[in-house]
Amino acid sequence: MRKKTLVELEEKYNLELEVVVGKIRKAKAKLVLLQFPDGLKQYATAIVDYLEEQTKAEFLIWLGSCFGACDTPVGIEKIKPNIDLVIQFGHNKLMPSY
Repeated sequence: MRKKTLVELEEKYNLELEVVVGKIRKAKAKLVLLQFPDGLKQYATAIVDYLEEQTKAEFLIWLGSCFGACDTPVGIEKIKPNIDLVIQFGHNKLMPSY
């Protein structure tokens, strides 16, 4: 399977990656867990490549389920070294502004 690119992702979704970079930098996170719904998992490595270029952090990709913000991975507090930040991505289109 061909690796998906950030360009392909940005044609469909705006994940506000510049905001993510800012949050990682502000938190001075060294280890970040990224959580994706199934529809975005195909872009996970492209997103990690971009984030690694923009920050000094290392990244883990959660491959388990992700059904919304309340679906955080169980047991992540036991991962060593400790995860500094968890970022969950979604792929619903933004609500229209009125």
